[in-house]
Amino acid sequence: MMEPCRKESIDIFDFSTGRIEKVEKICRSEEEWRAMLTPEQFEVTRLKGTERPFSGTCSMPAEGQVGVYQCVCCGTDLFKSITKFDSGTGWPSFWDPVSELNVRFEPDESLGRYRTEVLCARCDAHLGHVFDDGPPPTGKRFCINSVAIKLGEHQKQASQKATFAGGCFWGVEAAFRELLGKGVISTRAGYTGGHTQKPTYEDVCTHTTGHAEAVEVEYDPSKINYRQLLEVFWRIHDPTTPNRQGPDVGSQYRSVIFYHSPEQQSEAIESKANLGKSGRFSDPIVTEIVSAGVFYQAEDYHQQYSEKHGKSSRR
Repeated sequence: MMEPCRKESIDIFDFSTGRIEKVEKICRSEEEWRAMLTPEQFEVTRLKGTERPFSGTCSMPAEGQVGVYQCVCCGTDLFKSITKFDSGTGWPSFWDPVSELNVRFEPDESLGRYRTEVLCARCDAHLGHVFDDGPPPTGKRFCINSVAIKLGEHQKQASQKATFAGGCFWGVEAAFRELLGKGVISTRAGYTGGHTQKPTYEDVCTHTTGHAEAVEVEYDPSKINYRQLLEVFWRIHDPTTPNRQGPDVGSQYRSVIFYHSPEQQSEAIESKANLGKSGRFSDPIVTEIVSAGVFYQAEDYHQQYSEKHGKSSRR
């Protein structure tokens, strides 16, 4: 027997616009759901059934694109394709939802053991269960019935990464965070370019690790391109001072562009050459251009430091 649905307004994250929207919960009768769903979809989503493992299919977006899996009942965005992974269980698995606004959780002891049920927040469709044995960064495994989801028509170009070192990473990160919502998706401060594994801030300050203080920028190339990020990088530091930015002295403060692709390498080399010819700096530009390696995230207190302490980015 289906549980009654209560009409109310809720917040839902819209993948296509990147905004939180106010929507009405969807309530339909059993007859209405049966008319619009296949028997298997109805059994799983409305009666909390489970499809047989390895029996379903889960389409993937076009190469180089990020798609979103939506609720088969109401079209609510649920999981991005880039969070999908092969768990070997026979059901589609994801390590994170599009937004926790779009799903809700209920305790489930129906099999005589405790599990956490995952439902669509807008129409209460049963999707599957979530477990604590997934991969990083969340450690979660959303085990979802394939008949409960569908690949949405809207797809986005996959995000890309850019990594820069230009002195203390507090100011570098702050400058790129000014572009949040304008193409920059996220940033994180860390250490890279050296040989010591999992270095701490204290390790890097000994000048023996080879690492530079750096910032990794995740960006949407359909909204901001790599050349624009390079322009920000050149603007916020002095690329003519080896192992130094202002009062900060040491190899961890060197100027480096860590490229993630041959295209980034070519654009960085061209950009550096053009800057050298521009006459903006009287001294030679010493910025290194090297392939990106392992990036070690810095301690939590370094993340978004300028925002936490009310400091502005350097210009």
